[in-house]
Amino acid sequence: MATRLTAMILLLFLIFPLSQAQEKQVRLLFAGDAMQHLPQIEAARTAEGYSYDSCFYLLKERVESADIACLNFETTLAGKPYTGYPLFSAPDQFAIALKDAGFDLFFLANNHIVDKGQRGLERTIRVLDSIGIKHTGVFRSKESRGLNYPLMIIRNGIRMAFLNYTYDTNGLVVAPPNIVNSMDTVQIKRDLRLTRLYYPDMVIANMHWGNEYSTTPSREQRDLASFLVRNGVSIIIGNHPHVVQPIVANRRDGNIESVVYYSLGNFISNQQRPNTDGGAIAEIVIVKENENSPARIASCDYSLVWVRKFSEDGRLKYRLIPVEIDEKEVIPEMSPDEWQRMSAFASDMNQLIGSF
Repeated sequence: MATRLTAMILLLFLIFPLSQAQEKQVRLLFAGDAMQHLPQIEAARTAEGYSYDSCFYLLKERVESADIACLNFETTLAGKPYTGYPLFSAPDQFAIALKDAGFDLFFLANNHIVDKGQRGLERTIRVLDSIGIKHTGVFRSKESRGLNYPLMIIRNGIRMAFLNYTYDTNGLVVAPPNIVNSMDTVQIKRDLRLTRLYYPDMVIANMHWGNEYSTTPSREQRDLASFLVRNGVSIIIGNHPHVVQPIVANRRDGNIESVVYYSLGNFISNQQRPNTDGGAIAEIVIVKENENSPARIASCDYSLVWVRKFSEDGRLKYRLIPVEIDEKEVIPEMSPDEWQRMSAFASDMNQLIGSF
């Protein structure tokens, strides 16, 4: 009996240091602007309601494999009548389909969140709460913001703080007591001071900024990115331009200290301008060597996705295509012209993003 007890104690001593030294890891995924123009809503309409199942299935495995998958939700869930640009209101099934595709967190602070006024903003929050989607950047009240901001998420033993701000709401008034986070550097600095009290391992900011359709970050974007990094933000994800912009990884001694994805472009939309027919997906790995070591960015990468618009049974359809997909094995129904356009998009975007 004594021999068995001694053996068990020795085994525990061997196991305990190993568990303490085990590396912790979190895989993050960020997608661009999830939009709903009226042709998209019409394409999703069925006899029973609305269905988006065919839009995302080619990306589902990749999105679900991330520990946390996020996107910019650039519409409202204000209910009927459903509308597209310039005042968006999408069917609830759009959000449900994104959740089913594997997305966990929606950033709501963008220039369209008050398109349908207070009713639309608050209904959007209620629907996302009801389907179990985390969200940040927009709040019913000051009290709600105080309780839920920054958004803290712990995965695999790593503590992450998520922040979200927008440059404007298209001039539409945010009705009290609702709050939409704006890019006020004084307020952002206060928020970051508060964030430090939660002892996050990594601070992540999603910024709705920049000039629409410009593939070059503006001076304001660059200045604000520098401000955020100086104040403790390690990962910055940009949205709003609807086109991809460069990625900049700041390194020291071979280590990634911070990374800025200035704009991920569109995730899904009906936009027709050059370079708006797709976007980038950011894929970032955060690691901690052990419980007492600081977290660091182990890798920051990207992939590209293209929006295929095609006719089926006389109706327009939308499907997201990973650009590295095997044309012969997976989607033989795509025409040579579609492959050419997707390849041209990928070539232009890879050249734009460049080496980082």
